[in-house]
Amino acid sequence: MNDRFEIIQVTHDYCWALDTKSWDDLDEVFLPDATADLGWPLEGRDAIKARIRAALEPLDDSQHLVATHQVRVGGDEATCRCYLQAQHLRDGDTFMYAGRYEDRFVRASDGWRIAHREIVQMWTAGNPAVVRR
Repeated sequence: MNDRFEIIQVTHDYCWALDTKSWDDLDEVFLPDATADLGWPLEGRDAIKARIRAALEPLDDSQHLVATHQVRVGGDEATCRCYLQAQHLRDGDTFMYAGRYEDRFVRASDGWRIAHREIVQMWTAGNPAVVRR
């Protein structure tokens, strides 16, 4: 049960890093050689951080929520999927993104870290230009 709690905590830490624009906190979320598909394939934690920063830095605010975690642990590897809703605000306009994260975790010497993250869009609402300007 402790592994499950720690993995879920990493997904929460991810949200807090994004919403506080604390990009270096993502070092505690992703392995250095992590990969991701966040709209397009990314290789390495630095590329992941750069993609996230480019998307969120221009915003006035954001709020990322994750829930309904499904965690499967097998030794030092795990999978986790959870729903997400992300609200984005710029110049008084909003855009909501809803979907899920599909993650593969590895137990590192300093705790569980994401080795691969894929975002899967389910629906959106509002003005998509908020995140495209």
